[in-house]
Amino acid sequence: MRLLKLAGLIPLLYITSVVAMEPFVVKDIRVEGIQRTEPGTVFSYLPVKVGDTLTDDQSAAAIRALFATGFFTDVGLKVEKGVLVVIVRERPSIASVEINGVKEFPKDQLRDNLKFVGLAEGRIFDKSALEKSENELKRQYVARGKYAVSIKTTVAELERNRVAVSFDVVEGSVSRIRQINIVGNSVFPEKELLDLMKLTTPTFWTWATSNDQYSKQKLSADLEVMRSFYLDSGYLEFSIDSTQVSISADKKDIYITININEGAKYTVSDIKLIAPESILPHEEMRKLISINSGDVFSRVKLTDAQKKISDRLGDDGYAFANVSAVPELDKVKHEVAFTFVADPGQRVYVRNINVMGNTKTKDEVIRREFRQMEGAWFATKKIQKSKQRVDRLDFFSEVNLETPPVQGSKDQVDLNVSVKEKPTGSFNVGAGVSSNTSGLVLTAGMTFGNWLGTGKQISTQINTSQTNQVYSVSYTNPYYTDDGVSRGFDIYQRNLDTTKTSISPYKSYTSGGGVRFGLPIGEDETMYYGLSVEQSQYELTSASSLQYLNYVNTFGTTTSNLLGTVGWTRDSRDSAIYPTEGKVQKSYLKVSLPVSEQRYYKLTYQHQKFFPLSKDVTLLLNGDFGVAGGYDDKPLPFFENFTAGGVGTVRGYRSASIGPRDINNLSLGGDKRIILNTELLFPMPGGGKERSVRLSAFVDGGIIYGVPSVIPGTDGARYSTGLALTWISPVGPLKMSYAWPLNEQVGDNLERFQFTLGQIF
Repeated sequence: MRLLKLAGLIPLLYITSVVAMEPFVVKDIRVEGIQRTEPGTVFSYLPVKVGDTLTDDQSAAAIRALFATGFFTDVGLKVEKGVLVVIVRERPSIASVEINGVKEFPKDQLRDNLKFVGLAEGRIFDKSALEKSENELKRQYVARGKYAVSIKTTVAELERNRVAVSFDVVEGSVSRIRQINIVGNSVFPEKELLDLMKLTTPTFWTWATSNDQYSKQKLSADLEVMRSFYLDSGYLEFSIDSTQVSISADKKDIYITININEGAKYTVSDIKLIAPESILPHEEMRKLISINSGDVFSRVKLTDAQKKISDRLGDDGYAFANVSAVPELDKVKHEVAFTFVADPGQRVYVRNINVMGNTKTKDEVIRREFRQMEGAWFATKKIQKSKQRVDRLDFFSEVNLETPPVQGSKDQVDLNVSVKEKPTGSFNVGAGVSSNTSGLVLTAGMTFGNWLGTGKQISTQINTSQTNQVYSVSYTNPYYTDDGVSRGFDIYQRNLDTTKTSISPYKSYTSGGGVRFGLPIGEDETMYYGLSVEQSQYELTSASSLQYLNYVNTFGTTTSNLLGTVGWTRDSRDSAIYPTEGKVQKSYLKVSLPVSEQRYYKLTYQHQKFFPLSKDVTLLLNGDFGVAGGYDDKPLPFFENFTAGGVGTVRGYRSASIGPRDINNLSLGGDKRIILNTELLFPMPGGGKERSVRLSAFVDGGIIYGVPSVIPGTDGARYSTGLALTWISPVGPLKMSYAWPLNEQVGDNLERFQFTLGQIF
């Protein structure tokens, strides 16, 4: 340590001896040794001006000031007949920065990162910046799990006081977690605790998630999940004593050891309440607390109770209510009593709602989604619902709300809404394939989701396959009226060819257009109404069923209809992509109105319910029911018959093959349909927390009836069981299933393996 101090004093002694001079009046200042730096730059940093009397202290200060600029490696002063001569040696400039051997990152990205630490072409070369740059490159690779990376730095001197900097990188292989050990657990097995963690040893799916690569942030998150698990299970004194992360000598394998102390299991002995009765009656407050005396302690129930009490007070305008749960521990009996203290604070109302960040979207598009009004009492639920509704617009990548107090007022807050807009117009081209006779499906479309910032939507769509072609143009105004009634228009062309399917062959060409309205009757519930006009042409073949021939002979090969539709939906699922609980209900009625050539109706109802059986396993029950028929002594058109079989109905049977059949053993469909599905959803074994892949075991059942079957024994219900996989792949959702029919009949068209890839419309 003394040697270091002595070494640090040597330059100071040198400077003192160099700059020691008799005081004199500076008549002029001259700079020598500069090549790139302008003299004016040196003068601007020099704390001495012409006319000053230069002393030893000023000389030392001048040298320190010029060194501090970082432009020079050496600075000296001398006097020539009253002229102060500043002699400098400039630091070299960086002529080029080369990064060789890089495959993991784009080189431009790495160069941009090096600029932030001061190393870039044209800048002054600084050895400290070179060291920082090397550390930054290593940091980038370590963040990708490549701990074995080696970097060799070379600095080559060039003419005109320049240098060329090069980094030669040997990336090495990714270091992967070879083992995770948990020490100190006795209540829960190690495997159960490891299943809580995102970090894992290599599995088949970790190539996509990188969860087998160590990350300090991921480990911290996993430890917090483990802590929450124990606290929610009653282990109030649980602690994580230490974590050790080690790497093998070849830097390929990482070993993690977590030392924990479970502590004792605590039960709740008593619950006490402190709150103003006039604002929050104790009886009502107690109902918001789900934890009771005798229950095992659970932190999640405790925090849930605090949140519910806080939200309850927030709904009455007490925006800054403070709710705490004060514990009293009995470490001998392993019991804990809680006193819930609710301090409402000052009741406040919302003065102004301020919308920021929307450069394209009009303010009114955002404001009309708000359930919290200006001038009204602050209400937590209304504010939360407002944010949710703005999120659902899908116009913004970020939606943030803040409720700052109004300065100088104790009973007012402002509601600041900050959004970050994202592109809402898109052009898409895609493809999908199906195991059924739809074959290759090509799709293309153009959508303007927020036309001119008004929230209106305009879209075009083209879907084509061997059996079904659709061309459509749609326009929707989600706020045709101020109270949220939507209105839309559609123009479409649908061409259907069943000659290569399990359905009795025919071709149809339908052109139509219509208007529709949506009426919100709840936050998650909507009614739909529509009116459309269609004209259809039909072509039959010699193999077409007698039912089809009779219908065309009665109504001709061209028909026109005025159709009325009524729909209803309610969706309370926790996720549309990976649902684990909640339900979806849909009902739809289509009626050919009396002015039409045809008179028929078609009613469908679907009910899906998701039941979480455990953290990873979900039970899905689905029912799909339909009934159709004619009225005014008119028959139901054959092209409106229900069908079943294939993905989405009864797997294991060919698409549309279940139900009554004609003499050629081709499906006729029917005027009634019942589909029932029971499915057990669970993650892919070894997939960890990967949510893009999901397996299921299912039992399907379905029946089509109402039309007499020409071939005996081909009608009646069909059942199947099997396994399915759903993968949200980069090219679209992939659904695969393998099914075993449970009551196969002679003549059934089976298709055990079925799949769809892409969005099939």
